[in-house]
Order: sequence, then C-alpha cells, then structure tokens
Amino acid sequence: MDFDGLFNEQLDVLKDEGNYRIFAELERRCGAFPRARSHDDDAPDEVTVWCSNDYLGMGQNTEVRAAMKRVIDECGAGAGGTRNISGTNHHHKVLEAELADLHGKESALLFTSGYVSNWAALSTLGARLPDAVILSDELNHASMIEGMRHARCQKVIWKHNDPEDLDRKLTALPSNATKIVAFESVYSMDGDICPMQEIVEVAEKHGAMTYLDEVHAVGLYGPRGGGISEREGLADRITLIEGTLGKAYGVVGGYITGSEALCDFVRSFASGFIFTTALPPAVAAGATTSIRHLKASSAERKRQREQVAKLRAALDREGIPHLPNPSHIIPVMIKDPVKCRQIADILMQDYGIYVQPINYPTVPKGTERLRFTPGPLHTDGDIDRLVTALKTLWKQCAIAHQVA
Repeated sequence: MDFDGLFNEQLDVLKDEGNYRIFAELERRCGAFPRARSHDDDAPDEVTVWCSNDYLGMGQNTEVRAAMKRVIDECGAGAGGTRNISGTNHHHKVLEAELADLHGKESALLFTSGYVSNWAALSTLGARLPDAVILSDELNHASMIEGMRHARCQKVIWKHNDPEDLDRKLTALPSNATKIVAFESVYSMDGDICPMQEIVEVAEKHGAMTYLDEVHAVGLYGPRGGGISEREGLADRITLIEGTLGKAYGVVGGYITGSEALCDFVRSFASGFIFTTALPPAVAAGATTSIRHLKASSAERKRQREQVAKLRAALDREGIPHLPNPSHIIPVMIKDPVKCRQIADILMQDYGIYVQPINYPTVPKGTERLRFTPGPLHTDGDIDRLVTALKTLWKQCAIAHQVA
C-alpha cells in the first residue's frame, strides 16, 4: 500500500483550502526581543515578532536567565527521570510552593506543558470521580477537549460565556452526578474574558466543582499576576486553577493548583504525570524566578497594557477591523484563509513583520485572522510600522474595513 500517497492526499486538501501550516524558522535574539533572526530564504535576516506567547518578554529577563544558568551548573541539564523515579528535584518543590501561593491554594502540581496539565487533570477527574459529568464551555481549548475525551464520562457543552445556559444544563442533571464545570478566563483566539463571578455562582448553586484554565491570564492580570481569578477576588472560590509557565512566565511547563487532596489525587492517578520525565531543574528555577519577579513588579504589565491600547487605537484610526475585547489579544479579522496566508507572507517578506495566520481548525472557517500580541518590548515605532504595512495591504488585497 502507498502510505505516502494516502498522507499526501490529505495534505493536498489542506493546501488547496489554504489551511496548510508553514512554520517560520526563527532564532530569538537574546536581549533584542521582539527582534529575531529569520532563517527563511524569502524573508529579511531580521524580523519583528508580533504573535509570541512570551507576552511580557520574560524569556529574555536577565534574572530568569541567570537562575537557569546557575541551576544547570548545580544540577545538570535534565531531571534524570519521572517524578516518581529519581526525577523530583528540590527546584520542583520550590516552584510548586510558589504556584500554590500565587493562587492562594494549599498545593500545586507541575506538568511538562499546559496541554498535558489539562489533558491529565480533566481525564483523571472525569474517569475516577463517581458519576462524573463535565460541563464544558463550547470554546474550550483543544487540550481540555482531549482531556474530556479520554475521561470517557458524560460531557455536556454549554454556550460560550453563558451562565444562564450553564444553569439550565446543570439543572437537568441527576442529583447523584459529580458535576465539573470547565472553562477558561481569557480565550486565546477571540481574546474575550469570561463572566467569572456569574459562572462561579451558578456552579456553587449546584454544588459543582469549578475547573478554570488561566493559561492566557497568569502573570498578566491581578496585582501579583494570579490571573483573572485573582483580579476579581474569586480564586478562593474556584476548586482547581490550571496554568502555564510557557506564556507570560517565559519558560515551559504547566501546572494545576488546588487543595492538598485534589493535587495528591491527580498526582497519584494521572498517567500524564506519572509516566513522563520531569521538567529540567533549570526550567523550574527559571519559572520560580519569573513568578517571583512578576508577583512584585507591575511594570511589565503596565507597559503591555499601554502598547495594546496604542495598537488598538492606531488600527481604529485606519479602519482596520479587529475584534473588540478587554484583553491583551488583538485578532485582526481577514475571513479568508488564502488572503490570511497571503497577507502574513507579504508582511514577513516585504516588511520583516512576523505574524502567524490563524486558520481552520484553530478557528471556524470564515473567521480566519491575524492574531497580534503586543508586549512591553514593542516600541511605538514598531506599532507605526505594523499599522502602515497593514494599511497598504488592506488596499492591495481589497479587504473590508469593518468587523461583521
């Protein structure tokens, strides 16, 4: 059988639809972020990155880098095993204590990524709690959906950010159900923020557990970077808060926080925790340093908010459509996969501006977009150059100047 032929058939469909992904080969320049060296033949040698999830540039922070270098020299490169078999390092425990404190919880548990923490925690809770039913916001991330799929328990989808629909769905469940309400604080593609207090109140009314994904909010919101739940004063009312170390904190890894019993339960039963090699100690040390820095410093968050506001205002002046939302994520709507790819390519090749086109299946067909994430290290000049380039391309590609 021609297996490569079968593979290429489906790849060709992606290409014909304009949904085939092409990765930019970049080399981040330490100390120069958001500048990066490009290794693509048809792009300038240096480009400005506009779509990084290193939202605050903490991957470049001198304290974070120094901590990682020091711990590599102290502990070596890797953890040496799973957490169960020789891989639990002192730096893991220090980081877990720091994360528990960040969210005001008794305990925390580290994972190798935010994807794995969602997959492992939700699948374990749904599979092992009696008569479990997971009620999922319809726009939850793929990692949460994957966790629910592996849980093999009953799933109920509720309308996006709609507490009234959640209330109806909870009311319809049998009294013996163990109810788990799973939702996000900041949704990464549209940049909208959930009505958290209303969701929590509905869950409490029905005796449901609340599972909150804060990956696009930790480090960025709240007086110490604890996310939307900290900003709104709701962290103590949420059963489990999940987050990442790979976005605002600038390194890699995921985690959950909650009661000591909850974290021990997941630690003891989640295959995604038990059977994978632990994070390198140097990564844990870098994450701890980053979290401590952002607990004490609001300068990065303040500067980011300023640059987000400047870019939004500049786009508005030129009539370039972007989804209005209260977060740091600016989706500029193209609504055509071929044009989305085309604009991204021209921005990279002619202007040295890198933004990744967001097409199906990440977003529904007809909602293709460029997703910009201004950070504290983007200058006013960077913003001016970006908006000038977009203004030119909007005319060339004949894209409407409004959001439908």
